[in-house]
Amino acid sequence: MPTIFFTGFPGFLGSELLPRVLERSPGSGAVCLVQPKFAALARARADELERGHPALAGRVRIVEGDITRPDLGLGDARELEADTVEVYHLAAVYDLSVAREVGMRVNVDGTRNVLALARRCPGLRRFQYVSTCYVSGRHPGTFAEDDLEVGQEFNNFYEETKYLAEVEVRRAMRDGLPATIYRPSIVVGDSATGATQKYDGPYFAIRWLLRQPKIAVMTVVGDTTRTEFNVVPRDFVVDAIAYLSGRAESEGRTYNLADPHPLTVDGMLTDLARATGRRMIRVPLPLRVAKGALDHVPGVYRLMRIPSSAVDYFVHPTRYATERTQAALAGSGIRVPRFPEYSDRLVAFVRAHPEIGAAAMV
Repeated sequence: MPTIFFTGFPGFLGSELLPRVLERSPGSGAVCLVQPKFAALARARADELERGHPALAGRVRIVEGDITRPDLGLGDARELEADTVEVYHLAAVYDLSVAREVGMRVNVDGTRNVLALARRCPGLRRFQYVSTCYVSGRHPGTFAEDDLEVGQEFNNFYEETKYLAEVEVRRAMRDGLPATIYRPSIVVGDSATGATQKYDGPYFAIRWLLRQPKIAVMTVVGDTTRTEFNVVPRDFVVDAIAYLSGRAESEGRTYNLADPHPLTVDGMLTDLARATGRRMIRVPLPLRVAKGALDHVPGVYRLMRIPSSAVDYFVHPTRYATERTQAALAGSGIRVPRFPEYSDRLVAFVRAHPEIGAAAMV
């Protein structure tokens, strides 16, 4: 049976993308590489998928391994390599506070190791790689879909190591590997249900507002009326990747899966105040003071629960070009919904699920 090799299951995007890919490829099965500590969760999620999608029965195999190992922890993978026709590489550390050593090992070395397997697959049709818009770092101005190495500086090691990983994929593409790169911006929950696996990005603001009375205080940095805050819901990202990955013309392309008309920080905060039922009082602070207070003033982080690494994105100088993505999705019915169209659902999900945190799967 032709095999789709998949990393990043049962993660936030991978759990939803895997069944879509298999539904599009009825004659194929999937081999999902999963760390041993997530194997039970992955098997439970695979069983759930098969119950909900009878056509997937017997087509999802969970294999324990580790992308940080040169052989992916698979030992003799010759049979897998012979059968693999497509690779989806989603596994990464999605954590703004990640240590550089961890980011290098998982995001960079892990991508090199998955690329090495892909190169050994004689029947490989495509390497589908999920990157991030934030390989741009703090590039001032517009970051195009073909841009990568533009002399940018980075906010954190997450951005830097995802950038270095994409450099590896681009190098493999120049050497002839058939590949497509997808760069989501900040991904939030499902626009229909609000469902998510962790609370980061705008969720820091949502949770801070919900912990306050009806008149709430929000610290702001920079010019909130000019800085864009680009978020997209999970279902858009999954729909776009599922669609574009099945198109022959997407080979060799990079797609910025971002909102072409994002709200400003001020616009987003105004909408979150509405969605949470709060009257917001904005307190402007210099960036350095705001981050320093979170890091060094006793009690501030414990009160607000907003990591200083997240504050940088409220003064982010980059705009993301999406012309190629919009043209490729034209006629598909897939579009980025406006944030106010679904922000109420995000807030409702947070209210209903206070047990979820901001921790990444590592």
